[in-house]
Amino acid sequence: MLALLANLPKEVLVKQIQDGLVLLVLGMGTVFVFLTILIFTTKLLSKVCARFVPAKPATPAPKKSTAAPQNSGVNKDAEVAAAIAAAYARSNN
Repeated sequence: MLALLANLPKEVLVKQIQDGLVLLVLGMGTVFVFLTILIFTTKLLSKVCARFVPAKPATPAPKKSTAAPQNSGVNKDAEVAAAIAAAYARSNN
């Protein structure tokens, strides 16, 4: 590959590099402009949607009890075991 480039006249090589740089700038410029338009369009649509869609009223978060039962892990294990047994029994029928 390098041998082919070395055989080219200097003017041709410089012209190809210039053409490549022009294509690089045009391509990156096009992508930059498109992404900028996309960002502003998204922001505009967000404002339009926020204007026409009413905001949800704030609901208070459910209060968690501070005292947890001591054997909650045992009950949970029993529930999981029962669910597994029921699923196994149903799959065998």
